[in-house]
Amino acid sequence: MTAVHWVADPKAKRYTPTRTHGPRAMNATTIVIAQECANLKTCRPGIAYLARKAQCSERTVEYHLDMLREAGLLAYASKGTRTSGGPNQASVYERIIPAAFDEALGIRTVQRDETAPAYSRVPVGIAETGRKLIGKLAKKASRKVRRRRPRTPVMGRNRCTPMQGGTSALSSTGTSTSPSETKLASGSSTHPTQKKTNRGPQKLNKIGRRYQLAQQLITNVPWMANASAPRISWIARHCADAGWTWREVQAAAEEHSPIDPADTRRPSGLLAYRLKGAHQLYAKPEAREQMVLAWQESTAQEHFRHSGYDTAPHAALDTDEISDAQAAFGEAARAANTGRPSTASTSDDNDLIPAETVDLHALTPHEIGIHRAFAVDDPTYVRSLLDTLGDTATRQLLTSRLVNQALAALRITATPTLATAF
Repeated sequence: MTAVHWVADPKAKRYTPTRTHGPRAMNATTIVIAQECANLKTCRPGIAYLARKAQCSERTVEYHLDMLREAGLLAYASKGTRTSGGPNQASVYERIIPAAFDEALGIRTVQRDETAPAYSRVPVGIAETGRKLIGKLAKKASRKVRRRRPRTPVMGRNRCTPMQGGTSALSSTGTSTSPSETKLASGSSTHPTQKKTNRGPQKLNKIGRRYQLAQQLITNVPWMANASAPRISWIARHCADAGWTWREVQAAAEEHSPIDPADTRRPSGLLAYRLKGAHQLYAKPEAREQMVLAWQESTAQEHFRHSGYDTAPHAALDTDEISDAQAAFGEAARAANTGRPSTASTSDDNDLIPAETVDLHALTPHEIGIHRAFAVDDPTYVRSLLDTLGDTATRQLLTSRLVNQALAALRITATPTLATAF
């Protein structure tokens, strides 16, 4: 312990830890851990045991044991092991007095005997200059060091000097008297009026504006109802910083095609894909305003095209209505095709009726519903419309979903069955 106190002297600074984290120097906790190691017959302390004795965490014990080993005061005799299914073995240490300690104090040592280990020592004398210092170290080693408890303020005690410059523990406010009611009623009180704060509503910073836009999108956009606000705020951060509204973000996301809430699995990923580069494309408010107007017009047209199919009851259609609608549509197509100049070409493009000659908007929603219902029942009807009107006009009339379903059904039925090879 005299060697431990000699190394741990804060004024001499004989040891500085090499690690960049943990304690910067030896302190009272190091002395306590060294005392516990010195009191053991076989120096094999457990980390939990030292933590309980020093009243600190196990990580702190490991830090101080590393410092004692780095300073040359402890060394591993055998390192502990942790085997699964078996007991944990604690490390065994050898307590060592550094050679620098003997040299500094002028201590003369000899080996104990021939059978003792080479590192064992027996002091036989000391120089005159080192006797005073070793006496002080011996007194320190004989005392039992305890860790200082952190000071906590005691409830009910004054920790500051009263304001009137005296040393009394009583506060000056304890003897103050309230003004009389007559003075308060007459308004002659000398107490100053309370300050009125002219503080307005708190303004949002950049992060608050992002979260505000994300919450507005989750509340107002149907396909983003189940999205996470932190994710949406990060994805739409550029739009929020540029001052976009939630309506402009929705218009930019649904600019090319509408989004069905039932088909949306990850709203955040879909929004990130649709908004990529939009804040640079529509950097000016005028461009965003035009984009919103174009999106609203396309949404209205989409609603008009789908309203007939959505509102028409499929079960109420009979065969006569379907036949009448087919005949009327055939007559309109033939009338639109009348007067078309004949050509010598026999390609498939000459058999198509130009889409601009057929006025699909002249059809009533009921007639549109009939055609779509018939397309659901008979995929070949979709093929005939594609051959007659072309792809664009057919998709405007029947919607792309019905056309794709019919083409997929026709491909399945047209696939030949493969004969077995054996």
